[in-house]
Amino acid sequence: MQCSRCSSELSRPGEYCLVCHTANADGVVLDITRERVELTAIREQEALGTTTVTTHPEEGEREVVELRNFAGLVADELQRRRPEAVYAAGDRQVLDEIRSQVHFPFFRVDADDPVGSALASRGEPELEVVDLPLERKIGGSHSTLIGGRSGLRVIETVAEHPHVKKVIPGPIDAGGSGSRSGLRAKVTRAGADGNLRLLVRDGSSVQENRVVTTAPDRETGERIREDVNEVLDEEGLRE
Repeated sequence: MQCSRCSSELSRPGEYCLVCHTANADGVVLDITRERVELTAIREQEALGTTTVTTHPEEGEREVVELRNFAGLVADELQRRRPEAVYAAGDRQVLDEIRSQVHFPFFRVDADDPVGSALASRGEPELEVVDLPLERKIGGSHSTLIGGRSGLRVIETVAEHPHVKKVIPGPIDAGGSGSRSGLRAKVTRAGADGNLRLLVRDGSSVQENRVVTTAPDRETGERIREDVNEVLDEEGLRE
């Protein structure tokens, strides 16, 4: 591939040109599994080409270093393209490690067709990414969480989403009639302001938590709701 401005040869599709200092891609799509990541550079409504990064997953103590190095290779590829945004689908553990090593805006896309989904979403308004520590994204007048550590895990999982500003725990209602054992959660339909409700159930008890998002309206909030519920599914926490 050649630079769109000076025609210098580029070693990667969509690579930033160091000769004339021109960005040749305005986005990168990541299709992520634990063993490989396919990076597709995109410009406007066009896919420019794909680069694949692979690893051999380790176990035990060696996994930490292996995963960090794998994500580092992907981060290096992103830096070579300097995109305005990164669109990602797939393994969340790998994705979280990649995000920790770069500072580009990230957006979740449909895992069935990440590139098509990213290109289709380009006409939609991009949402603000909230880059705050978890302790600053969780708070409110009710400090007690249903389900103890498991309930905290649910709250933290939702709060980690890049388009969630804050999760505000509500009171616990112990007067329900639920019979299902174990803790389960789901995010319900977005309100007109784009914010969500997170319902966490533990036996007959239920806690309703307010989720403040960066969505400006119901339609955009629904995109976040679907994504958060997908994450809860992946973590085995979905009702």
